[in-house]
Formats: sequence, structure tokens, C-alpha cells
Amino acid sequence: MTGGRPALTAETVAPLVTPHGPLALVAVTPEQESTNTALVAALKDDPESWPHMAAYLADHQTAGRGRSGRVWETPQGVALTVSWVLRPRAAGPDLAWAPLVVGLATVRALRSLGADAWLKWPNDVVVESGDEDVPGWGRWRKVAGILCEVVGDAVVAGTGVNVLQSAEELPVPHAASLATLGADTSRLQVLEALGAKLGEAAAAWDADPAAIREEVAEVCATLGWEVAVDVGTGAPVTGRAVGLGREGSLIVESARGGRTAVLAGDVRVRRA
Repeated sequence: MTGGRPALTAETVAPLVTPHGPLALVAVTPEQESTNTALVAALKDDPESWPHMAAYLADHQTAGRGRSGRVWETPQGVALTVSWVLRPRAAGPDLAWAPLVVGLATVRALRSLGADAWLKWPNDVVVESGDEDVPGWGRWRKVAGILCEVVGDAVVAGTGVNVLQSAEELPVPHAASLATLGADTSRLQVLEALGAKLGEAAAAWDADPAAIREEVAEVCATLGWEVAVDVGTGAPVTGRAVGLGREGSLIVESARGGRTAVLAGDVRVRRA
């Protein structure tokens, strides 16, 4: 335990493993640079040992990876850092929906714990809680992030959730934690809720991909906003976010009515 923040151990998470809980199996380590890096390596080394809904959890992650090589680090004992093995029926371009499906599950898990969470395309989970606008984020505050990587026929889905951070421990102005939002919950409770909702979302994705896409759109806070999407090269794509494309892209409609399908990029919200 660190400062009244209980550690996550193999013993404390054991009740969440099947047949009593939503996890197929879970490996727990006290400290890891990146749960995604560790799980990708383990999956490549011995794929048969990691079934669908297996999880790799670090009580403390020291160099978590985000999109575009960003590093995500938190104080010890405050965040839930866990990577999951998903084995969807989807293949090829349809796998681009993986971070959105995981985002949907994360939104639902946090809502079940009292947070009014939404998905910010393509891989952030946010709440509207700020007193002031933050450039590029408005009143949205990030409570969770997602990083998906394809390994053979599996997807490694990394999820990081800010759970117990105080306001002073948050690294950037556009961040929030469940604690700063007033939610009285633990990392173990978040893990249980996330595992349950992720299992449900993955099953729904397999059963009816078209329906799950509609469900993702329903929780996507980006839609309807004026946005600027930084795509890495050239000028940002600007306009109103009007929908999600077949391959999980963000459809941006310009002031002249032209539409652009953005497959990847950093979204900044803009006041109309």
C-alpha cells in the first residue's frame, strides 16, 4: 500500500478471473515500463498461453506508451494500467475499430461507476468538467487513454485510467481522475467494471459489427463539434465532425461542404 492506496496484486485480482469474473486470466507485476510492450512480447513468444480476455496488469507503470510515441506516466498506486488480449473475428481494415470498441467499453465502465464519460475520437475517454477552456480540449478532461496493437490474429489493447490522482498529481491541464470528479471507487472496482464491459463489447462486435459501430457513434463526444485534426503532415483537416466512416475514420465536413475521412490524427476542438 502506498499512502493509503492499496496495491493491486495477484491475490487481490484473483476473484475477477473466470469462472467468477470477466477475466480469462491475469498476470500481475508490481512495476512495468509498459504493459503493452510486455504483453506484445509475451504474445509473440507464446500466443497459445494468452486467450481472449487475458490481461496483463502493472500496479505501477513507469513509461506507458500512447499514440505517436508519447509517454504516459503516473504516480504509484493511482492509475489502472492494464493491457488486454482480444481475439475478434474482425480482420484487415475492420481491426481499425478496435480502439473505438475498447473506448466504448471504457465509457460504459466509467459510467457504471458514476462518471459521465464520453469517447473522444480516436482513443481518449473524457468528461466535461473543466471550469475553463483548455486549448484544443475545451471543457473536456481526459480520464483514460487507449492504445491498440495488432499481433497476429489478436489485438493487444492497452488501457490507462486515472483513478485516484489528486488535482496536484495530474500531469496536464486537460486531465482529470475519477477522484477529482468525486467518484468514490478503487482501482480494483474499475478493473472489474472494465473487464465486464470489454467482454460485452467484444462479443457484440463479433455478433453484429454494424450495430456496435452505431453504439460507438452514440458515445462519441467529437461528433457535432468544429474540429481541427492534425494528421502529421500538411495543414490540419478542419470542419465539423459529422460521423464515423466504415473503417473507423472520422468524417470531417468543411465549410464548403466537402468531406474528408481522417483515419488517424490528433483532434482539437474549436469554438464555432
